[in-house]
Amino acid sequence: MALYQDGAVTEQFVRADRDHTRRLLPMVEAVLAEGGSRLGDVDALAVSQGPGSFTGLRIAISCVQGLAFAADKPVVPVSSLAAMAAGAVRANPDWQGVTVLPALDARMQEVYWGLYSSERPGEPLLPDAVSSPEQVISTLEAAGYLSPDCLPAGEGQCPFIAAGPGWQYPQLAALSPQGCWDDAAIHAQDIAVLAVERWQNGEFLAAQDLEPTYLRNEITWKKRQRIRDR
Repeated sequence: MALYQDGAVTEQFVRADRDHTRRLLPMVEAVLAEGGSRLGDVDALAVSQGPGSFTGLRIAISCVQGLAFAADKPVVPVSSLAAMAAGAVRANPDWQGVTVLPALDARMQEVYWGLYSSERPGEPLLPDAVSSPEQVISTLEAAGYLSPDCLPAGEGQCPFIAAGPGWQYPQLAALSPQGCWDDAAIHAQDIAVLAVERWQNGEFLAAQDLEPTYLRNEITWKKRQRIRDR
């Protein structure tokens, strides 16, 4: 949880798998209290829209929708991968003028991934996607971000920074990025900072219009359709 106030950010960050629902609202209250604010004082609420864990996204979005309805506030959705790219640059100040490739493990031998500039992490260079590691490489190559020397069989370094647990796949690790943020995570403070510009540009939603970005909607629907057809 984080509170953005006139350029200053207050954050509480805890790694607590399967404990979201018990911790979320007390953390909201604690962060607001630390900032000397109430929920009604904020201009908008921001949330990670995805991609990511189906359950995690639904819990976060349901929580923010409830708060937004209660306080009659707009909601600003932010890409999980954009937040991770912004966090990588924040945590590594020497990473300036670089391209960041955040990757989350999507399971089923796939990753959620995107490509972002360190200068404008809120604006993707390539759309967020879910792909196999091999498809990530072929997409980067087709878009001109990888030269033959950067491919696993080559000897050069790739012109980007790696961030996120999706890089555990050997096919991606073999790309030899310029740097790697091993402790990458999605932080509320980075979501908040990215949300400010979006809110100022009028890129916000009513609470009832907020939906998660799974990137697997079509895949899930087709799987359910096959089950019903049996």
